[in-house]
Amino acid sequence: MLDHPSPPLSPSTIPMDALSEVLQDFRLSGVNYGRCELRHPWSIAFPQQQLLRFHFVSQGPCWIHTEVQGWQELNDGDLVLLPQGIAHRLASAPDVEGDSLKSCQITKLGSNVCDVLRDGTGATSTLFCGSMTLGAHALNPLIALMPPIIKGCDVAGNDAVVGPLLAAMSAEATQPQMGSATVLSRMADLLAARLIRCWVNCSGASTTGWLAAIRDPNIGRVLAAMHRDPGHNWTLESLAGVAGQSRSIFAERFSAILGEGAAHYLARLRMQLARDLLAQNGMSVAEVASRLGYESEASFARAFKRVTNISPGIVRRTSSGRIDMDFGF
Repeated sequence: MLDHPSPPLSPSTIPMDALSEVLQDFRLSGVNYGRCELRHPWSIAFPQQQLLRFHFVSQGPCWIHTEVQGWQELNDGDLVLLPQGIAHRLASAPDVEGDSLKSCQITKLGSNVCDVLRDGTGATSTLFCGSMTLGAHALNPLIALMPPIIKGCDVAGNDAVVGPLLAAMSAEATQPQMGSATVLSRMADLLAARLIRCWVNCSGASTTGWLAAIRDPNIGRVLAAMHRDPGHNWTLESLAGVAGQSRSIFAERFSAILGEGAAHYLARLRMQLARDLLAQNGMSVAEVASRLGYESEASFARAFKRVTNISPGIVRRTSSGRIDMDFGF
């Protein structure tokens, strides 16, 4: 995996800010957005999914319940980010039970945007909700480290742009015009990226682990490069070239921060991506092997089983090949 020579990449071609490189491919893509107008009383449950979710409250009432934090009231202009897609419930009040989605009228506005309306006599809640995959696999280790729920208002003080963006989303959701759904989805991309960056900046100064590595000007460039192109024929020489260090200094520094060697880290990264491609994208084993830089399906299968203790064929056969998109948004 790291024992075949490959031309080193010039450090000057890799941005110094590794987090920027990780975030530059950030896209909330692949699933659905919903603009919701719900009349009190209403309640909707969102089961656990391997998706990043967010909910933006343009106008309340709205409460969110998670197992860890219980009920929390969301005010007008609040945005919550659920990086790991944990199970949760939204409701117009904590005492409202049941599944109100069954009584909603859902209208498709495009390939991935819909209107969700529920008539009633109570106050109207206007929400913009998203359920999406991450287009950048470089974010996966970062997402795994994040708390289960992040409120935009909690980090707005650390980013002067978050407040105006929330206000702009509120105006767009309250007074929809032609193209509003697309504008809202683009704003959601930017807001989620900035919330993630705020969390990274405010999460302390650990000297080991993935956050410490992405902050390191040398090792961070290497992580970003590996995650952006895991199928490249990386060698110790080429990775050290990206870091701008000698082989020995790079290998020692990488292991000291991440607790494992670069070859082992790259193998785990490739197999994590392989499982996603086999289980969710329905790719064949041969296609995944080629995408990840293996010369043959057999060599990939051996590496996959060595890291995961299961064959790639079993993963592919036992997977549905898709992610269930609950509730349509």
